[in-house]
Amino acid sequence: MEEDKPVFEGEVWVNADKISFVGTDNEAAKANIYKHFDREIDCKKNLLMPGFKNAHTHSAMTLMRSLADDLPTQKWLNDQIFPVEAHMTGEDIYSLTKLAILEYLTSGITSIFDMYLTPDTIARACREAGMRCVQVGCVNNFSQSLELVERMYNELNTEDDPLNSYFMGIHAEYTCSPELLTKFSDLVHKYKAPVFTHIAETKAETDGCIERYGMSPVKYLSSMGLFDFGGGGYHLVHVNEEDMQILKSRNMYVVTNPGSNVKLASGIAPISDYLRHGIPVALGTDGPASNNCLDFFREMFLVTGLAKLRCDDASAIDANEVLKMATVNGAHAMGLNDCDTLTLGKQADIIMIDLDQPNMQPINNICKNIVYSGSKQNIKMTMIAGVIRYEDGRFNIGVDPHDLYLEAENIKTRIRHELGR
Repeated sequence: MEEDKPVFEGEVWVNADKISFVGTDNEAAKANIYKHFDREIDCKKNLLMPGFKNAHTHSAMTLMRSLADDLPTQKWLNDQIFPVEAHMTGEDIYSLTKLAILEYLTSGITSIFDMYLTPDTIARACREAGMRCVQVGCVNNFSQSLELVERMYNELNTEDDPLNSYFMGIHAEYTCSPELLTKFSDLVHKYKAPVFTHIAETKAETDGCIERYGMSPVKYLSSMGLFDFGGGGYHLVHVNEEDMQILKSRNMYVVTNPGSNVKLASGIAPISDYLRHGIPVALGTDGPASNNCLDFFREMFLVTGLAKLRCDDASAIDANEVLKMATVNGAHAMGLNDCDTLTLGKQADIIMIDLDQPNMQPINNICKNIVYSGSKQNIKMTMIAGVIRYEDGRFNIGVDPHDLYLEAENIKTRIRHELGR
């Protein structure tokens, strides 16, 4: 995924959590550096590439997978999701996050940008499982406070915990009062911090903001000073030309979630327009309550397929651009600039794509194969920080997957009983 560097045959060497060499076979033979390794893997001409960066997740919503499907969005949220969340404990979220991590690994995802209720237990789950996690604050009128976000911002942005970091964020404009947003803006300026939030996801959300404040959600939140130091928005489906100019001028990222947007009938984001404006686009699955799976191959296909449909143009959004969204752009949006490419000195967050599968043959163009015909069956290995966490169907996260399945069932049963369902 380095700019202007095509796929080549060669070797990648890893020392601790970093890439210590990447080059052709001839360059490897001549390399005058340490060559004795704990393990050597013959990749058999499969593909090594940087892991996918899932730039928008609510991992612990694995609990609500297939619980509230085929409902209008507000009924889905208010009648099903919110009541269940009110009964979830921090330890529930810890276990359910680990369940999601299993699924991320099978999809070649090496970093997640997670927004949920208990940042401390999410960080613990990711630390123990070896998942690289950037969390984002979820300030709103009902649950997550400014005090919690500031504490997490200071606790998780340290060199002591290389797998965890934290961004400022709010849930959305419509869940935050003007008074809360003013105080949050003060906090943002105190730390000169980028901000991420759900924004312009549905037409009703956008119309409601215009009715309340006479401005679109993008313009309103920008007018409050929330984007003075950059950041980005999740979804950004219903925007106008002025919104795009604001996103561009504020150096913001768009994180698109096509699977969730389709399933909830939220709309199709104008991805081609963002690219035309030079606004970087990253890719996320959203949570497993609205998607319902955490499959990056499906997201990659949908982001280009929906763009082609929206533009009535089969050439819209080239597969190479989609791979950039799924890796490089996601890494940069999440502040993980040392995880974007397979380059000397960068983090060893590496996946192996199995090309010895019928859906990958013949190989006319590897990049287009991945985006248009790839699937989770092609993930042969997922490495994070130099440690193989998934290989040939086996997990290495410190816990038996079946124990996590049982715990998820127990949590589901307990909360159903508490809700009287």
